[in-house]
Amino acid sequence: MKQIVIIGAGISGLAAAALLGRQGHTVTLLEKKETTGGRAGSWEKQGFRFDTGPSWYLMPEVFDHFYELMGSSTSEQLDLSRLDPGYRAYFEGQQEPFDLAGTAEAFESLVALDPEHREGITAYVESARDTYNIALKRFLYGSFRSAKDLVHPSVLRRLPQLVGLLSRSLDQKIQAHTADPRMRRVLGYPAVFLGGSPLKTPAMYHLMTHLDVNAGVLYPQGGFNRVVESIETLARQSGATIITGADAQKILVDEGVAGGVEYIDSSGERHRIYGDTVVAACDLHFVEHQLLDKENRDHSERWWAKADSGPGAVLAMLGVEGELPELAHHTLFFADDWEKGFAELEGNTLPETPSIYIGKPSASDASVAPDGYENLFVLIPVAARPEFGHGGEDGTGDEQIERFVDRAIEQVAEWANIPDLAERIVVRRTVSPADFQHELGAWKGTALGPSHILTQSAVFRASNRSKKVKNLLFAGSSTIPGIGVPMCLISAELVVKEMMGDKSMKALKSL
Repeated sequence: MKQIVIIGAGISGLAAAALLGRQGHTVTLLEKKETTGGRAGSWEKQGFRFDTGPSWYLMPEVFDHFYELMGSSTSEQLDLSRLDPGYRAYFEGQQEPFDLAGTAEAFESLVALDPEHREGITAYVESARDTYNIALKRFLYGSFRSAKDLVHPSVLRRLPQLVGLLSRSLDQKIQAHTADPRMRRVLGYPAVFLGGSPLKTPAMYHLMTHLDVNAGVLYPQGGFNRVVESIETLARQSGATIITGADAQKILVDEGVAGGVEYIDSSGERHRIYGDTVVAACDLHFVEHQLLDKENRDHSERWWAKADSGPGAVLAMLGVEGELPELAHHTLFFADDWEKGFAELEGNTLPETPSIYIGKPSASDASVAPDGYENLFVLIPVAARPEFGHGGEDGTGDEQIERFVDRAIEQVAEWANIPDLAERIVVRRTVSPADFQHELGAWKGTALGPSHILTQSAVFRASNRSKKVKNLLFAGSSTIPGIGVPMCLISAELVVKEMMGDKSMKALKSL
């Protein structure tokens, strides 16, 4: 058994600590902030509790598998509710919203948007199911260190299909199956939650539609804060030591071998903790540019200059007086100018009429807001540019950010016909790309991580093992398999497999 030091107590760091501790390793987890969770954080004020990051519970099989490896189960750890509708969507200039049914009628509700193309939509959804299943079984749990499992008969049979899904964009695939512009938005927007644009994200990721339509949308009572709590508890039960207020300064490397971490505690005292293996479960750009000397970095400045950071986001956490039946648990607001909206995510200015996501967990969870109030989490994709300024509480953020949020609230109020929305807000906090950069060490202030364009997906994504430093491993959304809570759980398992010498593409059966 080894002494292991992990940097970063986000989802991937906590999960890695839990899995490695359960194997019997001695694990110390260092976290800069006083709380755990990373992007999946939590904020409370005046009886409201907000998740500050993930809000869609997707890929339930991945959660089930993680909890089983830990000797537990999802039902033991979480109280899941099925949402109905799965989500609601408003389209610019149209009064009636679209609801995706959260029941067996989900597919029929989707087809109702474009009944003339039922056959094409059916083929799209079935392809999404098949692609999801093959990805889960043959790709997501592998580090692409061995070609053996990539030539499995189930993969070879689908090779022409898989090549096609990688060679064209998600948007192109959607338009080959439906002609309705509303469907283009509904099926394409999940790319944003993968840190990208449907105009650039490979068609492979149409698999996300399977999760909404075939699997249904779930919600853990207590929100993702409860997910974080459960993983942290399992990590501690496995014997892991978690030190918060521990700001990592340097990964200790001696003759090409990682041997520990130097950090500063909350009192300003400097410490060194030694180990046989270091796992950096934080933003890869931060690791390479802040924690490693230049000669120990895998990627050059030229590589980083060409890489796609993915979009940033402006967030608003709003406590609102009174009920908001116009909004579902998940509500999307789609702007008309689709191409312009995504072009603005790579520009130098904040978007004029953005597409917006709003989570209203108080629709399903009484614990997140006082009686008679609603909890809103507003996410507005923007370019990943810290120079836009910082957010703040109760309107104290930089003027450009606060005015942008004011306009977004006005947009939501108009499209959803809630004319007094702004006047009913009693709690407000905004977060910007500058805050993601400052608080989380996010490269360029990206909200999610490097986008899933072709050259940053699957085998082309950054590895979970350092090429320059022995015994240095990586986990989190910057590395394989990618963005999202399920992907971060898998990345933690890939660390375990790397230490075991397991080069297969399959999930572990046990620890």
